[in-house]
Amino acid sequence: MLKSSVGDLYDRAVDFYGEKTAVRDGARSFSYRQLGEGAKALGAALQARDIGKGETIAFLMKNCAEYIFCEYALAKIGAVRVPLAVLLSPADHVYMMNEAECSTLIYHESMLERVREMTPELSHCKRFICVGERADLPDGHLRFADLMAEKDAAPAPVAIDPEDLAGIYFTGGTTGRPKGVMLSHRAWVYTYVMEMLEFGFGWEERFIFPTPLTHAGGCLILPVLLRGGCCIIIDHFAPKLFLETVAREQATMTFLVPTMIYGLLDDPALGDYDLSSLRNIIYGAAPIAPDRLKQALVSFGPKMTQLFGQTEAPMAISALSRQAHYDPDPARERQILSSAGRPTLHTEIRLLDETGREAPKGEPGEVVVRCANMMSGYLNNPEATAETIRDGWLHTGDVAWQDHGGFLYIVDRKKDMIISGGFNIYPREIEDVIHDHPAVRNVAVIGLPHAKWGEEVCAVVERHPDGEVTEAELIAFVKARKGSLMTPKKVIFQQRIPLTNLGKLDKKALRAELG
Repeated sequence: MLKSSVGDLYDRAVDFYGEKTAVRDGARSFSYRQLGEGAKALGAALQARDIGKGETIAFLMKNCAEYIFCEYALAKIGAVRVPLAVLLSPADHVYMMNEAECSTLIYHESMLERVREMTPELSHCKRFICVGERADLPDGHLRFADLMAEKDAAPAPVAIDPEDLAGIYFTGGTTGRPKGVMLSHRAWVYTYVMEMLEFGFGWEERFIFPTPLTHAGGCLILPVLLRGGCCIIIDHFAPKLFLETVAREQATMTFLVPTMIYGLLDDPALGDYDLSSLRNIIYGAAPIAPDRLKQALVSFGPKMTQLFGQTEAPMAISALSRQAHYDPDPARERQILSSAGRPTLHTEIRLLDETGREAPKGEPGEVVVRCANMMSGYLNNPEATAETIRDGWLHTGDVAWQDHGGFLYIVDRKKDMIISGGFNIYPREIEDVIHDHPAVRNVAVIGLPHAKWGEEVCAVVERHPDGEVTEAELIAFVKARKGSLMTPKKVIFQQRIPLTNLGKLDKKALRAELG
């Protein structure tokens, strides 16, 4: 077993690359040496305020360089980070902080009004640290820059075991109350190793981070730094901002969720920018329509790398390499483009049917994995932990089948499966067909209550601005390709399909709205 901690990996990068640029955030740049010195100062300042090993520290920050300093410093002093997605509600943040018993909140100045709203409801938080220059901080709130300026003392050494917690990450909550996923230093170190091995990282990458560092984006920081690269941070995604940044910074690599890729493909200005430096676009976190993926390959070239994972086993259950996106047989290539790639080197996969037996090759079953970066369990929820981790195997809740070449095809989430008239219907299959219609920009298929059948298939469709298609036309389009069982009984057109804060289709919200 690898014995390194997250802090050890940051130290390694700082020791090796000194004066090279580690982080760019707008007009600001920080060398590896400055990153190390800043994290060291911050760690000592936090220890001086009785923040030590095992303390839970919440982050409520937009993308900024300070996030990386925080992650490094907390890893060195053994504190546990609790990242909060800024797009969630104050009530969600209060719940998460109280559940994790966070003693400290580090927040960006743009979040100050939200922090004021949350403060009376926080049951354990004693310290507030603001990133930014605002002059109207509440009494007692500390300034991040002031802590970084306290460079007189080094942090006291802390012994960290690989099984010590590094972070608590709350699930998105699309299927119920968010659960706190406990991830150890062991889980993160193996995640970084697998990312470097499977995702096509090279030396001295110039990596753009347009997705939240509090979630999937942040999982890719250390693989960049361990190879002497530069983390280029932008605080939000917009097609123009992203394209301008790639061209200006000569970026070589990035991570995007499918909705971002769709936004780029649909932007009429895409061809106006020089993207020749960009050689690797990692994508994942939600399903991608095969026809849009093919469009991306045509538009960007052989630069796409897919990942499949979940918070409970971050990022690296399977991967589809840039090379594997192509096959000389067009039919086989189209099939592979609908896959989630092959299991990563350290991941054992079983597919279990509803009786708990291994599903035959080519038949769907729940994805059950055993891997080195698996979570320690759910915070304060032994029942859910016991249900999810059984005999050392993580039950992911994803349904998939595997082909003769080892490629894994995610059919859907078990909880999104529609049962109509006793038949199991997987929405992903229907969504992929509807995505093939040229008038469709996005689609979510859900089950709605039905007195006779239990549930009926409903497609919620977002059309292209200039797209024209009727309900009857889409129903006929699906029926011709998938048969009557899989055909939606109704199609609802919306201007925008709601997304979760992680860019996934928010089917929970749709079911609540339409059910």
